Amino acid sequence: MSHKRLLIPGPTESPIEILQQQTKWLIGHRSADYTALYTGIIDKLGKYFETQQNRTVLTASGTIWMDITARNIVKSRALAGVCGAFSDRMYQTIRDSGKDADQLKVESGMAIKPDMVLEALGKADYDTVAIVHNETSTGVRNPIEEIGKAIKKEYPDIMFVVDAVSSAGGDYLVPEKLNTDVMFTSTQKCFALPPGLSMAFYSDAAIERARTVPGRGYYTDLVAIHDYYKKKQQNPTTPNISLMYALDYQLDRMLKETSKARYGRHLAMAELTRNWAGKTMKMFPEPGYESVTVSTIANTLGKDIGALNKALGKKGYQIANGYGDLKEKTFRIGHMGEWTPDEIKSLLWHIDEIWGE
Repeated sequence: MSHKRLLIPGPTESPIEILQQQTKWLIGHRSADYTALYTGIIDKLGKYFETQQNRTVLTASGTIWMDITARNIVKSRALAGVCGAFSDRMYQTIRDSGKDADQLKVESGMAIKPDMVLEALGKADYDTVAIVHNETSTGVRNPIEEIGKAIKKEYPDIMFVVDAVSSAGGDYLVPEKLNTDVMFTSTQKCFALPPGLSMAFYSDAAIERARTVPGRGYYTDLVAIHDYYKKKQQNPTTPNISLMYALDYQLDRMLKETSKARYGRHLAMAELTRNWAGKTMKMFPEPGYESVTVSTIANTLGKDIGALNKALGKKGYQIANGYGDLKEKTFRIGHMGEWTPDEIKSLLWHIDEIWGE
């Protein structure tokens, strides 16, 4: 099978040297060797994200943290910001857990603003706010630092949960600066690893909240995850050891690059793509709220995006069509992980060449 270089919102391209880390011999997940591997990962996550918050790595996709939020953090009622398909998934997950959940919904392509959140919080008794930082269906980057600051100033006891699945590791995020109580991500986006692990950062207040919430489940029990690590420095359930090797290796690379330099590289790729799109089309997100890891472009030229992707495939590239109702109305270029500005220039040159034929 010919290899297509993935410039989609995820999974993104994983360099061969990262993939090869998964070929190491397995070790027992209750061994001292695994403890050393896992505690090293937890330490490196703290250093990269400049945080003292609690950290954990689960063998699951990032979506599991929507369930963990619903079953551990929400006591009775949550406000979920909805600005696209994945933020709507957060809302539905909380609602389907049996908790009350209300939407703070904005028009597709628009961002959720702090004043909107504060206005909504004044209308009901909420104990949790859940926001998706980087909505990959629309390419919107919500201003979570401003939102977190506003929430904690007016409602300090409300838990602030952020889905950073498609931004953490590419965008510059520090949990304490964001005032997050739970911030989660996963491996197949900006970390440039295969899918299969999710990482989260959670405050002491979040674990204390969880201790008061019944029905936390088993695999989704944050208290059990937290307490087992404190006691054993391991996972309570069997982890994907092979992916842990890859994560450990990649964290070393990320620390060498530094979080700020990594953010700068992602921003440079985003700006290249935005400038290119602005010459003949326009960005789909409202100005000033564009993602730095995935660009969603309005298909104002009426091009056949499926045909474009088929032609790109012959040249060894793959981008993404619009998501759901936005199919063919938009298209998406994922510039996350280990891609560089020069490689983005090459992709954009190929698109221009195809459309010029």
